[in-house]
This record gives sequence, structure tokens and C-alpha cells, in this order.
Amino acid sequence: MTTPVSRKVATTSDDSSDTLGVLGNRPFLLLWLAQLSTQVGGNMVIYGLTVIITVAYHSSSAISMLLLSFLVPAILFSAIAGVFVDRVDKRHLLIITNVLRGLAFLCIFFGGNNLLALYLLMLLVSTVTTFFGPAEASMIPFLVPKEQLLAANVFFTLTANIAFALGFALLGPILAALFSAQILILMVAGLYFVAALICTMLPPSPRIAADASASQTVADAERAVGTMIGQFGEGIAYIRENRNVGWSLTYLGVTGALIGILAILGSGFVQTTLNLGSNDFGVVVVPLGLGVVVGILALNSYGRYLPRRRTIEVGLVALGVLLAVLACIGPISGFLQDRAASGDLADVSRVVSTLSLVMAIAFLAGGAYVIVAISAQTQLQEELPENVRGRVFGVLNMLVSIASLAPIIAIGPLADLFGRQVVIFVVGVIVCLFGLFSLVSRGRLTALEASARSPQTPSGAPVDPMTALTVPSEIGTISFGDLALVHDSTAPNDQ
Repeated sequence: MTTPVSRKVATTSDDSSDTLGVLGNRPFLLLWLAQLSTQVGGNMVIYGLTVIITVAYHSSSAISMLLLSFLVPAILFSAIAGVFVDRVDKRHLLIITNVLRGLAFLCIFFGGNNLLALYLLMLLVSTVTTFFGPAEASMIPFLVPKEQLLAANVFFTLTANIAFALGFALLGPILAALFSAQILILMVAGLYFVAALICTMLPPSPRIAADASASQTVADAERAVGTMIGQFGEGIAYIRENRNVGWSLTYLGVTGALIGILAILGSGFVQTTLNLGSNDFGVVVVPLGLGVVVGILALNSYGRYLPRRRTIEVGLVALGVLLAVLACIGPISGFLQDRAASGDLADVSRVVSTLSLVMAIAFLAGGAYVIVAISAQTQLQEELPENVRGRVFGVLNMLVSIASLAPIIAIGPLADLFGRQVVIFVVGVIVCLFGLFSLVSRGRLTALEASARSPQTPSGAPVDPMTALTVPSEIGTISFGDLALVHDSTAPNDQ
């Protein structure tokens, strides 16, 4: 008989081996491969559609509407989806939702550049994804034994965290540059069909109240909506009573909104500032993704020496300055090149070219972004008492999504009216001022804040912050996928 394992997180090297060992469970491996295909593919789609709209319409407002088509269904239907997921075989639901999304992307590929059709299809994809996420997450306890459940949750959440960087910042730009944005959409359709095929090999799942009547299902859905509204109010009240939680949530809202702003303005910025094709957006996004990786490594190695709140505030100031400099990169590059030419420094003039400076700034901004995002997530998780973490985190995730809507709605029209460089500069100034405001208004660090640093093992070695963030039974989870643009999976509960 297997001895039950503790749900307490062990910060030793055994954790990583346990996490990888769960892949030896074939049903879970199949589910994880399906998750990897759909989440990476979904983030590739964001990049591809951004390029397609930029080429066809040259409108930042059109890209704002695209991002809204991803976010709105996730907010509207998330409370209802779980009720219906329990009424059906989850394996069948996974297969159907993947096939529907694959067909939608095929329609986008063959449908040309009709903007209305594209929005309607993406609303369909996002709505279907809202039902796919709970079905996928709720399959985990059925597929893995109890002693592997924690490792499975860690692996799933870690995959959700890296899917945005892998899909949007790496594979999307590379494939679009090698082929085209349209071919990229076709490849993503293939990934969803592959995921559907993988899901056919999963065992059927048990259903809860399978014989429930349609009226009972509707009643349960209405109760779910009422519960959501009630918990939303409780979440607001909790934030008002706990200012530190409100600050952490605001930090997360800022970083989440910046991702949307990048997606809206990035492709057009590459065209107007660098005089490159829209498919060349990767020259900015790839260095950004590399900066994210380096930022994680830096936080892992040196985060234990820095108070977490100060890390967030300094990171926000640095991120704001970098964005403001990026907006002025043309004149700055011209000035530096003139200085290099007057000093007969031909090699230096290539280093300070507009393209080189943009790539360098993107790299530094990626590092600053991930340091702020991870530190803010960890701080928020630490502020929440254990007995309310699970309930409050769902509300907080929704608040972050809602907080991201306003800038996404406004940025596109403002960029069309005043220009992308002006908007990026103003956003940079606002982020920088917000970091300074936090630094001044919150004052000196308390003793508890001064000791809040990256987690360590008993031997004193730092723990990878990504591992710390993805252990739901210890500190809860908010994945980058939730802060990004595709909500392909909810964070599984540690049961």
C-alpha cells in the first residue's frame, strides 16, 4: 500500500525529479502534450493575427478589438462553464473543443482578411476555450494517483507560464518570418487537430449528476453566476481591507496591460520606426523573450539578496524608462550615429543603429518585466492567508483581466490618433511614475517586507522562483497565461 505523501512543498532537489517523473504516467503525458499543443498554438495565433491585421488594415484599433475578442468571453462565461463540464464526459469535451478550434482556424486561413468574420471566429474560439480549460484541469485528479497530483499540478502550471513566451515571443515570429502569418495560422489549426487526436487516447472520465435535467443544469448555472458575483464583491472588500494585496494586484494589472499594449503596437512600431515588414516583428519579440529567460535566471541567482517590494518598484521604474527611450529611439540613434561618424568610429555606428538599440532595449525590458511580474505574484501569494487563497485567487485573476481591458480598449484608438511612438512614450512615463509613486507613498520597508525575498532551501540555496510560483498547495498560482491573452487552462486545484 502506498504511503500518503505530504502536501507540504519540499524545497529540495527531489521536487524536480518528482515533477519530471509524473511524465511516466502515460494518460497524464497525453493530456500534457495536448495542453502544450493548444497553449503554444494559441499564443502563436495572437502573433499571426496581429501581423495579418497590421498588413491589411494598418490599424491599432483593429488589433485592440482582436484582443478584446479573446478576453471578453473568458470573463463572461468562466463561472458557467464549470457547471456544464461536470455534466459530460470530459474526454469528449476535450476532443470536441479542440476540433472546433481547429476548424475555426481553418476558416480564418481560407477566409482571407474579412475583419468581421475574423472577430466572430475568435469570439467562438475564446468561448470554446472557456469550456476547454475546466475540463482539462479537472481531468488531472482522474488521470494521476494522489501521490503524483502535486507534481502534475506543478508541471501543468509551469507549462502555462512558458506558453506565452514560447508561442508569442519565439515560435510565432520565427515561423511567420520563414513562411507567412497565414501559413502560421494553418500550422496552428494542425496543432489543435493533433491535440484532439491525442485526447481520443485518454480514458473516459466519470460524470457528476449525469442524469440531471436540463432545468437543473440551468439552475446550477444561475447559482454559479450568483456565487461569482458574490465572491467578486467579497474580493473587492478584501482588497480594500488589505492594502498590500491591492498594491500587489495593481502591479500585476500593470504588467498584464503591458503585454496587451505590446501586442497592439508592436507590429506597427516595427514598420514605422525600423522600416521593416510586419513579419519582422520577431526582431523585437525574440530579444524580449530572451530577456524574460535571463530575468528568471537573474532572479533565481540574486533575488535572495533583494527585498521583494523594492525589486518590484525599481523594476517598474526601469521598465518605464526603457519604454520611453524606445519611443524616442529614432532621434537617439541618429544623434549617436552622428557622434560616431564625426569621431570616425564606423564600427560604433553599427552598434548604435536603430535596429541594434531596439533589440537591446527589448532584451532589457523583457528582463525587467519578468522580474516585476514574478516578484508581484509571489508577494500577492504571500499576503493571502491560507484559508482564503483558493477562493480569493479566482476573484483576483478576474480582476486582473478586467483591469487589462481598459488600456487595451483605449490604446488602439489613441495610437491611431496620436501615433504609436507618442503612446509608447506616455505609457512609459506612466509606468515610471507609478513605480516612483509606490516607492514614495509606501515609504520605508517594514521588517517583514525587508525579509521578503526569494525562497531558499534549508541549506541557503535559492529556489527557482518559477517552481515556487507553480506549487498550488503551498502558495497558490497565477500563471503568465492568465496575465497574457489566451486563457487556455485554469490553474488546477490541489486536491
